[in-house]
Amino acid sequence: MYNVLVIIFAKILNFFANILCKILHKDNGNLLGKIVKKLSSDILKSIKIDCPVIAVTATNGKTTTNNAIRYMIEKNNKNVVSNREGNNMETGIITTLIKNCTLTGKIKADFVTFEVDESYVPIVFKKIPLDTLVVLDFFRDQLDRNGEVESLILKINEFLKTYEGNLILNNDDPNVARLGRANENNKNVYYFSVDKYKYATKEQSEAGEGKFCPFDKTRLKYEYYQYSHIGKFKCPTCGYGEEPLFTEIKDVNLNDRTFYEDGIEYKTLANNIYTVYNYAAVISVAKIYKLDAIEALKTFKLDNGRAENVKIKGCETIINLAKNPTGANVSLRTLNEDDEEKELLFVLNDNSADGHDVSWIWDINFEVKNVSRIITSGTRAYDIAIRIKNSGFDINKIEPYTSLAEAVKALYKTKTKKYVIANYTALQPTRKEIFDFGQLKNKKGDK
Repeated sequence: MYNVLVIIFAKILNFFANILCKILHKDNGNLLGKIVKKLSSDILKSIKIDCPVIAVTATNGKTTTNNAIRYMIEKNNKNVVSNREGNNMETGIITTLIKNCTLTGKIKADFVTFEVDESYVPIVFKKIPLDTLVVLDFFRDQLDRNGEVESLILKINEFLKTYEGNLILNNDDPNVARLGRANENNKNVYYFSVDKYKYATKEQSEAGEGKFCPFDKTRLKYEYYQYSHIGKFKCPTCGYGEEPLFTEIKDVNLNDRTFYEDGIEYKTLANNIYTVYNYAAVISVAKIYKLDAIEALKTFKLDNGRAENVKIKGCETIINLAKNPTGANVSLRTLNEDDEEKELLFVLNDNSADGHDVSWIWDINFEVKNVSRIITSGTRAYDIAIRIKNSGFDINKIEPYTSLAEAVKALYKTKTKKYVIANYTALQPTRKEIFDFGQLKNKKGDK
């Protein structure tokens, strides 16, 4: 009874909070969840969910993949509840469910989808049911909060020892594929893979984590690397890496923005290998639940700074998030795959949500092509400028600005194509500054 009263109070509080946020032009984020959790630490156990719950976790790609899954479900004329704006820790998930439940705590939907912070998977899904877990990748990220990547993998592995629901895993990440062996009784493990694409390399050219077999410690042999440690690998001793594939993406053509799965052509708005992996996970979900992903992936676009392409006063601008070395390297790889002349804005903050330790920038591969100028900004504008200088880039073409507004103004002094990379807390302020400069409406969500 107490939790029902908490839910009713939270619904009333949310009503007035929404009014206040509209007046102040703010997003109340996960504040509601923080308040509710203080009133009842087990409130999630009182939420009644009678439909499939799909969760996406990873270091990179959670938001894009979760929103693509949600969009696909909606395109199949199904009702879905999802934390589409992120807020992927326990309080964010509480917020999403409270906003969408009845006064008695019942969720009325055909599906519920979440992106979930890696460290919160065991916490959240001890309290609510989970039908399908998608795991995309594991990289070093926010070491002062998360610790080494191995500690996160072991937490999720422990949770999976008793989990028998659908488990969708990236077979091209040795840190992820290993989770398929956590519970030998789980017969619902599905692996996805992406075949070698045009810019794959024989040797690893960027920082990565997957070097040794997690089962016998033998060094893994790679046929090729797609990016970082993602690629086709095999343990020469035990054969780890040769799991049966449920979804296999072939014939990736980034120029045409097409790929094939099971002989079917998929056309998308994305033109980077990183997103193709996300879509492989989406297709896997579609196959399990017998949904159509073809039309959804053709039109899905996440307009929140994830590989977002906009025109600013006639100047093409690509904005992307990079909160760790892999995210930055993938963004720079996309930049290098573009033969046009361009300029780069890199915004680096060191706020609590970013991690105060920014030493990860030294794992970024700054060998850029056809870049005529680099502007840096953020709370650590000079740190990233020094890192770029040490990569060999001409110091006379590096412009650091502590003021983000001045950085954006300087960026658009020329009409050259722009690439913008910003870390976690820098992304939305940078996007807003760019949109304000271009006098564009700052939209959220997807089309």
